[in-house]
Amino acid sequence: MELVAELQSRHLTLAVAESLTGGLLAAAIVAVPGASTVFSGGVVAYNTALKRSILQVDAALLEHHGPVHPDVAAQMALGVREALAIDGVRAGVGVATTGVAGPGPQDGHPAGTAYVAVALGENVQTLRLSLQGDRGAIRSAVVSESLELLRRMLRADGQ
Repeated sequence: MELVAELQSRHLTLAVAESLTGGLLAAAIVAVPGASTVFSGGVVAYNTALKRSILQVDAALLEHHGPVHPDVAAQMALGVREALAIDGVRAGVGVATTGVAGPGPQDGHPAGTAYVAVALGENVQTLRLSLQGDRGAIRSAVVSESLELLRRMLRADGQ
């Protein structure tokens, strides 16, 4: 995976916060030889309360909008960088996933609704996804879209 090489060349570490992907994003990253040089770790905050307590997502935001919201994804991406700081140094990049994998709707959102966010330096970008398929297909697509958003941000940041 060229992402690992790019992160290595920039001396950036990566941390992930996952909800609907349940660890698939971390697994995709660690499947790459050499990932241990850049990957700090991940938090699977499947329960909404963990988004607040571990990732520091604003409680009022969660209460008002629920966990499927672009600002929740952004705060998760920022929060995981702090939550997984090593020796007081936060991760250089945070990636987050939240949404509804299905089979049915959740909190008024249809299955396939997801948000991914990447926090790189002071820049945070979110992406709304409307995906089709079963749970497995939706979760896999969210992983792919998360990695693609990270690629795009690294390219834009490198120019």
